[in-house]
Amino acid sequence: MKDKAHYISVTGIVRKGDKFLITKRSDDEKIFPGKWCVPGGKVQQQDFIHTKKDTEDHWFAVLERVLAKEIKEETSLEIKNIGYVSNLALIRPNGFSTIIISLYADHAGGEVVLSDEAVDHAWVSLEEAKQYDLIDNIYEQLEVVAKL
Repeated sequence: MKDKAHYISVTGIVRKGDKFLITKRSDDEKIFPGKWCVPGGKVQQQDFIHTKKDTEDHWFAVLERVLAKEIKEETSLEIKNIGYVSNLALIRPNGFSTIIISLYADHAGGEVVLSDEAVDHAWVSLEEAKQYDLIDNIYEQLEVVAKL
């Protein structure tokens, strides 16, 4: 079963002008404690199961809805213009794999108010991001979005 079961997570690089939002993970996190990253979270069945289906059998734009919800919960920000950056996989400490879909979005409103999942935040330029202890691959994803 472990070979076929995966967590699915979505992360979002939020742009505001020429700056990107990064957040610092709590030291209590199971994976990458204390590292800087971008907001996001796991896709759960409850994120779509109680909403109207787009066809008889399917829900569309689940990742986009989950990203908007996660960013709102974690930072209080509203986002718009969501697009695709990349995807990757990792093995969690519990042995299960996680497929991470990285998206980007533009800041649409609000000021950052962090949930308890993060302990700090910063709006950084691509050059400034180099000064932070980022999770592997975050800087490369910021580079991709900076070129859009």
